Amino acid sequence: MDYFLCVMGMVFIVEGLPYLVFPEKMKIYLVKISELPENTLRITGICAIALGLILLYFGRR
Repeated sequence: MDYFLCVMGMVFIVEGLPYLVFPEKMKIYLVKISELPENTLRITGICAIALGLILLYFGRR
């Protein structure tokens, strides 16, 4: 459980950095994301999940 909490903490840090460093550009980026078709977002999401699973597999080996 400690390892999981450390990993989740790192995820929040990495996810929060762009909002801290580039808040004005993140607003523009989020508007562009909201204009993308849903299928594009789904494909991007599944690719990110697959990449994460691959990294976990090789990291835990």
